[in-house]
Amino acid sequence: MPSLTSDKGAAGASRPATAGGASPPGPPEGIWAKKKAELDAQAKAVGFAAMGITQPDAVPQQAERLAEFLRAGRHGQMGWMAQRTHWRGDPAALWPEARSVVMLAELYTPEGDPLEVLQRRGQAAVSVYAQGRDYHDLVKKRLKRLGRWLLETAPEPGHQIKVFVDTAPVMEKPLAEAAGLGWQGKHTNLLSRELGSWFFLGAIFTTMPLPQDTPGAGHCGSCRACLDACPTGAFPAPYQLDARRCISYLTIEHKGPVDPDLRPLMGNRIYGCDDCLAVCPWNKFAQAGSEMRYRGIIEAPPLAELAALDDPAFRARFSGSPIKRIGRDRFMRNVLYAIGNSGDVSLAAAARPLLGDADPVVSDAARWAVARLGG
Repeated sequence: MPSLTSDKGAAGASRPATAGGASPPGPPEGIWAKKKAELDAQAKAVGFAAMGITQPDAVPQQAERLAEFLRAGRHGQMGWMAQRTHWRGDPAALWPEARSVVMLAELYTPEGDPLEVLQRRGQAAVSVYAQGRDYHDLVKKRLKRLGRWLLETAPEPGHQIKVFVDTAPVMEKPLAEAAGLGWQGKHTNLLSRELGSWFFLGAIFTTMPLPQDTPGAGHCGSCRACLDACPTGAFPAPYQLDARRCISYLTIEHKGPVDPDLRPLMGNRIYGCDDCLAVCPWNKFAQAGSEMRYRGIIEAPPLAELAALDDPAFRARFSGSPIKRIGRDRFMRNVLYAIGNSGDVSLAAAARPLLGDADPVVSDAARWAVARLGG
C-alpha cells in the first residue's frame, strides 16, 4: 500500500490556523475542477486510457454482496477474500482520511482473436493479460508517476495519496463503476462502451477533494453471450460468479488436483481464461480498444516444450511474468491437463517422464493425461 505525501507539506499537515483558531478555506471548487481536468490529461500522457473519480464511500452495497459471496463458498480456496472484509466491503474504512478515489484503466486489447488458439490443442492457451510483463509492476509504476505529479501540482499543501493495483483489499471493479469507467457486466468484469473489456484497473486514493464523476450505467441488455460461452458453467446467474468452476481460478488460485469432472472442460488453457471477455459484443464497438493493440511476448507455446521444464527452467522462462507466481508444480499440473485434453497420442511421451514427479499433484495429472491418451 505505497503512500506518498506532497513535498509542499508534511503528512497530515494543514494550513496554519487563523487568529480565530479556524483554518482558512482551501481552494475554491473551480480550482479542484481545473486540477481534475489537468489530472485526466496527465493520466493519458503517462499511458492510461481512461480516468474516473469517485468517493471512498460510493459503494455501500458491496459489503453485503461480498458477505453473500463468502457465505455461499464461491471464493473456493481464496481464503484471503474472507480476511479484512471490513476494508473490502467499505473502501472508506481502508483509509479514513481519503476523500477521493481516482480510478484508472490501462488497455491490453489483443491483436487477434484470443479464442483461436483453443483449436490448436498441441499448444498452450495463456490468458491475454498474462502474455506480457507482470501488469502489477507496469501499472504501479504509472500510478506512482501520476501520483507524484498530482502531489507536486496540488493546489494546496499537505495532501497524501496511496496507490493500489490488485494486491490490497480494494474492490476495484465496483469503484471503477462508481467512477464512471464502465459497468460490471453479466460476467462480473468491467465493461466500457469506449474501451471494451480488455483493460487493467488501478486506483489512487487521495485526501484531495476532487470532483466526482457520474457512475456508469449498464448496457448488457438481454445479451448473454458471456454466460453461454463459459466452458465450465461458472455463472450461476447473470452478474454472479462461482469461482470454484472458473478456469481462471482453477489454473491460478486453486491448489491441489482439479475435480476430474472439470479437467476435460479446461481444454488447453494453462493460465487463465478469456472466453467470457472475448465474446462480448462491446469489444467490436470500442474505439479506444481497437486503436491500441497489445502484443504479448508469451503467446501459444507447445505443450511438449512446457512439459520438459524443471523448476530452474520454469523460473527462467517466466521471469517477470505473472505466470511465475503460481510456481512450477501448479503450472505443470495445468500443462498435463492440457496434454490429456489434446487428443494427440504423441504427447503422451511428454507426460510419461512426469509420472514419477516428486509433487503428487503433478504425478496424478501425468497419470490422468497418459490415461486420456490411451496409455
